[in-house]
Amino acid sequence: MQIANRQIGPAHPPLVIAEIGINHGGSLDVAKEMVRLAHLSGCECIKHQTHFLDDEMTDEARQIFPPNADVSIWEVMARCALSAQDEVVLRDYTESLGMIYISTPFSRKAADFLAEIGVPAFKIGSGEADNLPLIRHIARFGKPVILSTGMQTIETLRESVAILDAAGVDYALLECTNLYPSPPEIVSLQGVTDLRRAFPRAVVGFSDHSIGPEMALASVALGACILERHYTDTRYRIGPDIINSMDPAELRFLIDRSREIHTALHNPKRRTAAEEPVYRFARASVVADRDLPAGHVIAEADIWARRPGSGQIAGYDFDLVVGRTLTRAVTRNTQLTWADIGLAGRPGGERAF
Repeated sequence: MQIANRQIGPAHPPLVIAEIGINHGGSLDVAKEMVRLAHLSGCECIKHQTHFLDDEMTDEARQIFPPNADVSIWEVMARCALSAQDEVVLRDYTESLGMIYISTPFSRKAADFLAEIGVPAFKIGSGEADNLPLIRHIARFGKPVILSTGMQTIETLRESVAILDAAGVDYALLECTNLYPSPPEIVSLQGVTDLRRAFPRAVVGFSDHSIGPEMALASVALGACILERHYTDTRYRIGPDIINSMDPAELRFLIDRSREIHTALHNPKRRTAAEEPVYRFARASVVADRDLPAGHVIAEADIWARRPGSGQIAGYDFDLVVGRTLTRAVTRNTQLTWADIGLAGRPGGERAF
């Protein structure tokens, strides 16, 4: 999967998306400052939310109060939505810093607007994960889609994914839990694995609403290629998503640590060159555990394995020594050699690592 010039997938470091969302409270200046600080934190991608209320909600929304707000969802969005003109300015500013700008359209009008201003990809939030007409409309633009899957099961996702497959667009599915914040008791890291198994064509990631970076970082070890978290310049702001938002320092931490985990994830199980000096002293060598005369047939109780590993016969060859006849007398703690037991070298050659 590719968004703008960024390759996304298991072979690449996770893409960390800083979701400004509505944390700017409707202020373009605050939004731009958030973008600036995210850039300084090394962030590659900013995600916004695009709200055109007239096409997004009906009047019934004025009576619906989200769990994380003290006013109606209509009022929340009315206060926090940027105008179309301001969003273009925010997009331009983000891209001027070399960052990727994407947004979540919450309506058909918003999707059309984002297509017109040339976003390189669309984000579809969990609330629209089963909004089939909107997903179909977005897929027709032919651009990559990132779909959050909160409040869905594998089975309820199949129709939405089928639309993306039929459109032939690249897409990512993000495991997500939609409680703000999400406690560990309901976060599903297993969901990352379940999505990978059920939808092998998808890039899989993790949209995190928990507090702290731990869950997102853990998802990288399970194969998450995209990490999305709400983001703010400071947690001292007022807003429904601030409680589970990361600040610039935590954003930097998430980027750095996720890349380290990704690097380690692709290292095979082996003894590395850097470990060789440690191995030479940490490994054990076979030694006599008592004074033994020449001609003695070695029993298991006669020998042991002790550090350092500078002897010829390593501890893993302990059993090869038992039953052999000593060619010379040795004292306790003498490192035995192959010649001491009548062999020119290790039977079968050196052990492969």
